[in-house]
Amino acid sequence: MASEQGEADAQYNLGVCYGKGQGVTQVYEEAVKWYRLAAEQGHADAQFNLGVCYDNGQGVAQDYEEAVKWYRMAAEQGNAGAQCKLGCCYYNEQGVTQDIKEAYKWLLLACSNCSNDDFEKFSVGRDTAMSKLSQSEITQAQNEAKLLQDKIDSMR
Repeated sequence: MASEQGEADAQYNLGVCYGKGQGVTQVYEEAVKWYRLAAEQGHADAQFNLGVCYDNGQGVAQDYEEAVKWYRMAAEQGNAGAQCKLGCCYYNEQGVTQDIKEAYKWLLLACSNCSNDDFEKFSVGRDTAMSKLSQSEITQAQNEAKLLQDKIDSMR
């Protein structure tokens, strides 16, 4: 089986199957096992899903700091869901010290990278964070987001 031979996409897909109970019994611990194997190989979607498991305590003990670790890895590769979740962690002080400017930066990136279906949902968080910042902080976060987006784009 490809997943047992170390293929990250196959490991991620098997994790999704276990996480959603598609074709197998839903077992979050198995989902975590396969997500972790793919995530450790740099698979951004697996990193995001592993972060969600830690965030929600599914298959592992709930651990916001560990969730942030995995969200950040995926977010730095351009995963919009991870960027949104990381922004929310900074906004809500979950696993990190609250930092509204950092939250805004990640939510801004999420809006730039998300599908049309997610844009409205992500933009609410972005706009909420932005409303709590000075113009100087907004500009600084936008500049940081642009630099990070350029780095992400250069990796694709």
